[in-house]
Amino acid sequence: MQNKIVFYAPGLKRYETSEFKQLTPENFLPISVTGTYCALDCDHCKRQLLRFMRPATTPGKLLETCREAVKRGTRGVLISGGCDLRGSVPLEDFFPALSYIKNRLGLKVFVHTGLVGDVQARELKKASVDAVLIDIIGSDETIKGVYHLEAGVAHYQSALKFLTQYQVPIMPHIVLGLHYGELRGEETALDLVSQYRLKALVIVILTPLLGTPMEAVRPPSCKEVGDFFKKARGRLPTTPIILGCARPMGEYKQEVDRLAIDAGLDGIAFPSEGAVSYARERGLEVVFMESCCGLELPSPCL
Repeated sequence: MQNKIVFYAPGLKRYETSEFKQLTPENFLPISVTGTYCALDCDHCKRQLLRFMRPATTPGKLLETCREAVKRGTRGVLISGGCDLRGSVPLEDFFPALSYIKNRLGLKVFVHTGLVGDVQARELKKASVDAVLIDIIGSDETIKGVYHLEAGVAHYQSALKFLTQYQVPIMPHIVLGLHYGELRGEETALDLVSQYRLKALVIVILTPLLGTPMEAVRPPSCKEVGDFFKKARGRLPTTPIILGCARPMGEYKQEVDRLAIDAGLDGIAFPSEGAVSYARERGLEVVFMESCCGLELPSPCL
């Protein structure tokens, strides 16, 4: 049985509730190697998420940004960016810089890659990155209709295969409701990731953003979300499962956080008001971490 839960507050945004106040917002830094550019211009994002990342569009600028971050006490970085038309974040020129940031600057390095092939997986291994974050989509319709990507589920399976082949730690993300609020392919994605050894599974929920084609979309119902949490826990009983940063706010978030606790998930990023006391009422040991969920992961108890 689960006896501990970790609540995370990474420095992606300012965060404070009556139960958990973020004190070191510089602890974790998200960086985009493409600035605000993305060739795919996906329907759920329309490049908006890139605006909240520090731009560093050359290897030299990335190194400069990370050196400055170390001086401010940063412990880890997320290297991300928009995708090219292949569905990949264009990292080819950045691999030596990633190695330097990890091995010389001593930062934890998490990389949002998009799709990867043999060469990228091998270079990520050589750079000793701490984890690769990759959205796994289980519906060809969603890949084409939402991501505007000429690819299929098989391409995501290949990416996981290459990363596993080179023993790169994997933290796949499954986005519930990515297909305009519908659950379409999420169980297939869960089946897919369950075939591999994972550092953790991160589950997030479609958050409709203003100015996107999905701004008026209703996210999946709390019941659908809760049922998926239970299925994920059942399929991956010994893998840390984290409720990630992205999910709608308000009462929806409060209910979803309670469902995550009830389902035995191991961590929650940016917990809603009341989530901490709810966990304690259920006899869980509560741990607070001002980091990305990949920096410090719990070990599920059976």
